[in-house]
Amino acid sequence: MAGKREENPAGSSNNLRGDVLRVLGVLKVATVEQIQQISAPHLSYRHTDKPTPSKRKQARTASHTGALSDLRKHGLAENGGQLPGGDTLRNLTPMGLKAAARELGRPVGEMGNPARGAGRTGASHPMTVNEAVLALLRPKPDLSELASEPADVRAAAQAAVDAPAGLGTSYATEVALPATGTWADPGRAAPRRTSSSPRPRTGCRCCSWRSTTASSPLRSSPRRSTSTCGSASGR
Repeated sequence: MAGKREENPAGSSNNLRGDVLRVLGVLKVATVEQIQQISAPHLSYRHTDKPTPSKRKQARTASHTGALSDLRKHGLAENGGQLPGGDTLRNLTPMGLKAAARELGRPVGEMGNPARGAGRTGASHPMTVNEAVLALLRPKPDLSELASEPADVRAAAQAAVDAPAGLGTSYATEVALPATGTWADPGRAAPRRTSSSPRPRTGCRCCSWRSTTASSPLRSSPRRSTSTCGSASGR
């Protein structure tokens, strides 16, 4: 046990570090709360007894914050600036992107580039993309993880489970649409979409879109999204 603690001082598990690698491998840059909401949505229904929203958020995200700390120690993740509201942005290093490719089972050539420097300008576009992915995914909480929570909390989680399912389960960002070349090696003039689901290489029908923000501040700005849908086999 001591050896494991020395290797991962924050005490994170392989599963938690894998959560972070998979989410950041797709989104490229995200807050720890966004990572938690996607990978462990049941935590959004815990710690309701904490006195303030900030303390509730800190408790909900503590496990993934620890995983990020251990990934930073191994040179796989780094802090990438802050949002206007103070949340720290997280992204992978080049070595972390390769580790994420292994976790996702995707070729490294399809992973894109680390989002280093995205936080210098507030990361308004990446945050809009992340909000769109969350809205489309509609992550469902695991009710078995909430058995000891108060009745009203369990009812809220049940309502989320009973709500319509989200769109797809596998996403990719900055996806090239290869008018020439291939998915792994698109031609220079290939347009790029913000995100796509399911991934084209699965052979399933896919939906891709580009999200934009018209003005700041981030959360009150108008948003536009253009999308295209089609069959990957018909490219």
